[in-house]
Amino acid sequence: MSKKAIIGIGTLVVLMVFAAACTPQSPEETSATAEAPEAVIVATEVVEEMAEPEEDAEHSEEMSEESSEADVESGDEEVMDESGAAGVVAFEIVQAESEARFSLGELLRGNPKTVVGVTDQVTGDFQVDFDNPTNSQVGVIQINADTLSTDNNFRNGAIQKFILDTSQYEFIIFTPTSYAGLPESVDFGEAVSFMITGDLTIRDLTNQVTFEATVTPVSETRLEGYASTIIARADYNLTIPEVQQVAEVDEEVLLEIEFVAALTDN
Repeated sequence: MSKKAIIGIGTLVVLMVFAAACTPQSPEETSATAEAPEAVIVATEVVEEMAEPEEDAEHSEEMSEESSEADVESGDEEVMDESGAAGVVAFEIVQAESEARFSLGELLRGNPKTVVGVTDQVTGDFQVDFDNPTNSQVGVIQINADTLSTDNNFRNGAIQKFILDTSQYEFIIFTPTSYAGLPESVDFGEAVSFMITGDLTIRDLTNQVTFEATVTPVSETRLEGYASTIIARADYNLTIPEVQQVAEVDEEVLLEIEFVAALTDN
């Protein structure tokens, strides 16, 4: 009922009471009408009481609207919390602080020697879930084979031209496919060890290999890690050119990557 309608009803009640009071009455009726002022007071109170529910209704409606808005805002916050609950953040290898390398043994002029080839031209990324580390993933790792360097320029030339054919196959690529041993929780400053299995492509050949990895989450913005595996030269047709001074080159090659990864800006 509107406020105007309530006021009209109240006015009508007062007028009726007032008219009754002014109507000629018998002595008996006079005694009864002496109570008219009380009736007026009662009528007024009734009108006031009837008016109060509308104010309460308006107040309740305002409270309801505010509550609805608060519920919407609260719902948005819950969605944001749920979307961010995974805690997945992206890291990227920092080339200036990282390197990939290979090493194998040989006899050079009759003396045992370990040949090491190194490059800092390595790229890759990581998706790390600090809340649930088992959801973490390693992206594709690429090594620029054309930049691998040993302590001998003649050997470097042989690697680029005859062994890896880097003019045609510039990159060594590792594509992870599965993980084993990822922990359920991590602490900053403590190393975790696990296995990464994937497809390793050298030149035009791809084989499945498993890297043993150790990663330390130094902070929320920095990772430090190391991974290694051993491959057979025969699996990739990596033949060594015959050189008079070189003999007994190992059939197995150690591949290593030592890296620092930083939180990306995205």
